[in-house]
Amino acid sequence: MSAYTLYIGNKNYSSWSLRPWLLLRERGIGFDEVLLPFEADNHGRFKAVAPNARVPCLHDGDIVVWDSLAIIEYLAERHPGVWPADAGARAWARSAAAEMHSGFAALRNVCPMNCGLRLRLHTPPAAMLSDLTRIDELWCDGLQRFGGPFLAGAAFSAVDAFYAPVAFRVQTYGLPLSAPAQDYATRLLALPGMRDWYQAALREPWREAEHERETLQQAELLADLRL
Repeated sequence: MSAYTLYIGNKNYSSWSLRPWLLLRERGIGFDEVLLPFEADNHGRFKAVAPNARVPCLHDGDIVVWDSLAIIEYLAERHPGVWPADAGARAWARSAAAEMHSGFAALRNVCPMNCGLRLRLHTPPAAMLSDLTRIDELWCDGLQRFGGPFLAGAAFSAVDAFYAPVAFRVQTYGLPLSAPAQDYATRLLALPGMRDWYQAALREPWREAEHERETLQQAELLADLRL
């Protein structure tokens, strides 16, 4: 049994859960996973494991860490490689991850994560396109500045984990990106952890009505690949 237990939501929907889960997987940090499916009333079940009644939440013995950014920083204090070793790359990576954590609301609202669907947006709002342009710009900057193949250099780090849900959104909605940014999204989707998350998402039996409604609100359904 691992020292860490990570509580997550549905893999099909939970972009916030994906971030620490993928970081732990790709950095080879052992953990136990507990999935709590979203239901109409999540509060009681989630409150039992997380003070804010939300996932993800990390338990390390008696220590409880909630919020994806706090979990990343907690892990960084204990494991090398969570952030880049180079001070300049680390500062850039932290800034980019914080921007993802607090920003891009239009992209989140218009394109909720739903791994198993393929969709076409009816009319992409200007604010969402602006978010996508900024993400493309940021990805290209990191790749060029630090030489790739990941955003802050040769190794996968926390900043890549923070943008991993965007790669699923690009796949689901067919979002347009520049060639370097599209190549980066493709590399993220090919990671072993991302492939495992995706296959598990397709196999999930749960459908949460609010997530489904939000997903289909502004898009045409092209395919549902879930089992």
